[in-house]
Amino acid sequence: MVSEPTADEDTGASSSGRRAFLASAGVGLSVATAGCLREFRSAVNRTRLEQLSVSITTQPADGDRQAIQIARRLADNLEAVGIDVSVPLRSREEFLRDILINHDFDIYVGRHPGDTDPDFLYETLHSRYGEEAGWQNPFGYANTIVDDLLETQRTTDGDQRQQAVGDLLDAVAAEQPFVPICRPTDVRLVRTDRFDGWHADALSTRIGYLDLEPVDDASTLRGTVIDARVSKNLNPISAEYRGKDPLVDLLYDSLATRDHEGTLIPWLATDWEWDGDALLVSLRRGHTFHDGEPVTAHDVAFTYRFLEDTSLGSSDVLAPTPRYRGAIAAVDSVDIESDHELRIGVTTGEAVAQRVLAVPILPRHRWEPRAEQATVRGVRIAQGTTEALITDNVPPVGSGPFEFHDRAEREHLTLERFGDHFTARDDVSLPSATVDRLRAQIDPRSPSAISLLETGDSDITMSPLEAYVYDDLEESAEKRVLETPSEGFYHVGFNTRSAPFANPYVRRAVARLIDEAWLVETVFEGYAEPLATPVADEWTPDSLVFEEADPVVPFFGEDGDLDVSAARSAFEAAGYRYDGDKLVVRE
Repeated sequence: MVSEPTADEDTGASSSGRRAFLASAGVGLSVATAGCLREFRSAVNRTRLEQLSVSITTQPADGDRQAIQIARRLADNLEAVGIDVSVPLRSREEFLRDILINHDFDIYVGRHPGDTDPDFLYETLHSRYGEEAGWQNPFGYANTIVDDLLETQRTTDGDQRQQAVGDLLDAVAAEQPFVPICRPTDVRLVRTDRFDGWHADALSTRIGYLDLEPVDDASTLRGTVIDARVSKNLNPISAEYRGKDPLVDLLYDSLATRDHEGTLIPWLATDWEWDGDALLVSLRRGHTFHDGEPVTAHDVAFTYRFLEDTSLGSSDVLAPTPRYRGAIAAVDSVDIESDHELRIGVTTGEAVAQRVLAVPILPRHRWEPRAEQATVRGVRIAQGTTEALITDNVPPVGSGPFEFHDRAEREHLTLERFGDHFTARDDVSLPSATVDRLRAQIDPRSPSAISLLETGDSDITMSPLEAYVYDDLEESAEKRVLETPSEGFYHVGFNTRSAPFANPYVRRAVARLIDEAWLVETVFEGYAEPLATPVADEWTPDSLVFEEADPVVPFFGEDGDLDVSAARSAFEAAGYRYDGDKLVVRE
């Protein structure tokens, strides 16, 4: 039965009405409380604004004196626009491991190995490589338009490719996934009283150390190397230990090599033909590796398969080489026609296809066992890390004109002439080893490397000297200074995988804090060429020629002095705000 409502003495409301009122009041209170809670939550759950903090990873002065100076100047300018900056310093190995393997950085400053062909940008920027280790896309950059342009320049030749490369470079300059700084001039000192026939343009390659003319029957070529890594690790596919390295190139042959003028010429291959979608390659007969095993087409085919996946399919995770990745990506198939002939099917035009001829040929019998997953007792190793990727490869066994003799870490690497190399044959007209031994002595400082040469204890400073000693170099009857533009270039790299450098407007704003022309004059003592794009002059479109300033992201200021107001406006235009002098972002 439903009770009738009764009058309430105080309110005149019935009891059920009171209950309803109280209930209503309770709801109202709850509603009011809920509203307060929402406001409270809205207020307290908002992330606070904090000053933007970034790190610039680079090497200390004894690793790369130019890089640390660029990093410090950039740090000063970032701090001037309200950004908190730290500059962690890493040894050469640690730096490359953080940047190329672990992708653990915000910004870095360093030297990129570069290349004479602009196709090196394929591995440098294509989004498919964003999670791989190595020089392939360390920035984690992803842009479908740039990917399409990278593909287009690979599949064309001649004028069409020139146009495609120009379009690609314009797109990359607009996006600034990295900021090209300059191409340094490599400066070396050589003695001419012990050897003649030096070629300045080839001293970063194997060719520069062949066909030298000994004076007074000199039988040992004594070089000085600033970088000690070559005495620690001789793995040709290591990203942490290998860059442009003539010593390892002397240990390993490739099918083709570049001559003194940069033209690709047959080397381990006697010849090749282009049939529209494949390279038909013939190998030299009777050639062996340093351990006496024959070099055959099976080793060449193995090399291409191995560089694509160093696990050879044994791992659930692809384990590609951290070097040569872009070149190998052109290979679609390899058909062995005989022990000395093979057909390399490619997915690119002829110009890009020829890059596959320049990778080191690995002896199958030595590297196939290294396809196993790496193991270190008590340590959990990342899946897809094979023994091939971590081995120091000592002693190395290649088929090059020199073979391994001895080494002492941080002291020297010594090679001996491989007497059975094909360049020693009478019917082969190629540069050959003219000394019995090549000893590379490690000396980490340019001044002491110069002293060794001046006292007659060294014949060449094999590593390019540091810029701060250039003014002290003097030529004489016994020594010459050799200069050549480097293929490599200095650059500032962004980790585009996360904020704030996922934003191209932020990258452009940071790029405009860098005065490339001023850095060339002060840090490099004028021995460098400022860059707006990192390719050789013949590939640079008119729109990206660096004249007095970068044509796309010109410096905010003049002669190295930053226009702070203009720079801050660029960050505000990119969507950032200031709290006083601090550029702030949400935590």
